[in-house]
Amino acid sequence: MIDLSTNYLGLILKNPLVASASLLSESVDRIRQLEDGGVAAIVLPSLFEEQLDVESTRLDGDLYRGSESFPESLSYLPELQDYNLGPDGYLELIRKARELASVPIIASLNGASLGGWVRYARLMEEAGADALELNIYALPTRATRTGMLVEQGYCDLVRQVRERVRIPLAVKLSHFFSAPANMARRLEESGAGALVLFNRFYQPDFDIERLEVVPRLALSHPYELLLRLHWVAILYGQVKADLAITGGVHGPEDVLKCMMAGARIAMMTSALLENGPDHAAHVLRDVERWMEEHEYVSIQQMQGSMSQQAVPDPAAFERGNYMRVLSSYTLRPELISADD
Repeated sequence: MIDLSTNYLGLILKNPLVASASLLSESVDRIRQLEDGGVAAIVLPSLFEEQLDVESTRLDGDLYRGSESFPESLSYLPELQDYNLGPDGYLELIRKARELASVPIIASLNGASLGGWVRYARLMEEAGADALELNIYALPTRATRTGMLVEQGYCDLVRQVRERVRIPLAVKLSHFFSAPANMARRLEESGAGALVLFNRFYQPDFDIERLEVVPRLALSHPYELLLRLHWVAILYGQVKADLAITGGVHGPEDVLKCMMAGARIAMMTSALLENGPDHAAHVLRDVERWMEEHEYVSIQQMQGSMSQQAVPDPAAFERGNYMRVLSSYTLRPELISADD
């Protein structure tokens, strides 16, 4: 009997496939569908720092109504009022999901600054979340703000959240750091029990007719997995925090590669949105079939087997691979002249 179980953030999961934040995890009915599909844990959609700013502004308006104030502030970032359920509804979703689902429920906070919003981490814990994922999503755009200040701010943020909650804490981060391995260790020292690699930054586009900046949402593609595999394979063994991969996980081979790189779990979103919650069952069945054919008895057996510290040529993960990749390309015959 093949053992698909894995340990993530101290939680024993029945398999390594986790549903990351999406529309599929914003209601109890959909959460049950994901669980029936076979995922081992579910990450709820993020509660954004800006949503908590909206609630705070509303509260101030109630407290000081009738006195001199700025009415327009009550509509600050109004589009966020309709994003997921808002702070109160979010906490209720955690409670209901915890009551009805048997798999771990991971809450998510999205922010990048210190402030009173961090108290919601504690409220999420009280609502029944099994763990918390801190989704650090910010682009430092001021030319005066140094990388050192940005990194220290992230570490301070993680430390503050860690001080507020007893449940396990994961940090979802981007790859835009000058020294990702060092940053991973610093986040671990600040209290992160797991690192989720990597956040996907959604880039706006230009509407050249209306002269407007417009949002563009694109689902992930399997090729995005390569960057995640690369860094998890490098970090495996260098940090004690659990490693998770998100972005580009679409099929059974992707899940297997994540495990071999050193990840404890593989997070899936786009493939579930495209194919439905039942897609998880098909992926897991094929994972188990592959393991049986290749004589693996457990997921733990393969975790880290293709990491930097396990392969015969560790330089393949670093600059040595750069020349190999460039020299591997072959021109089509019709593009090669006789003189060449």
